[in-house]
Amino acid sequence: MEIQERAQGAVTVLKPVGPLCADDADGFRSRCMEATARTLGRLVVDASAVPYADSRGLEVLLELSEALGQAGQSLKLCAATETVREALELTELSHLAEHYEDVPSGVRSFL
Repeated sequence: MEIQERAQGAVTVLKPVGPLCADDADGFRSRCMEATARTLGRLVVDASAVPYADSRGLEVLLELSEALGQAGQSLKLCAATETVREALELTELSHLAEHYEDVPSGVRSFL
């Protein structure tokens, strides 16, 4: 999985490209945690290029949400595909993130 990273002001945007599944989930989690530490929790995940997430991928999103929650922040998930949104809803995990239609909306949520 490729993980694109860019800064938008004080916010870091991570865009995983490819499925969020067992093979890549831990690497994605590590990148998110590194970015969170650098930006004091100002992290947005652009999920527009994630076609699906398996159980380990969903577990990583839960772990990120919990870690951010302990720091007084929340996971910001932008542009999630319908398949990812449905997986979150079916597993009753949709509450673990703030959902935004696009990246600019997620970035603006920090203002």
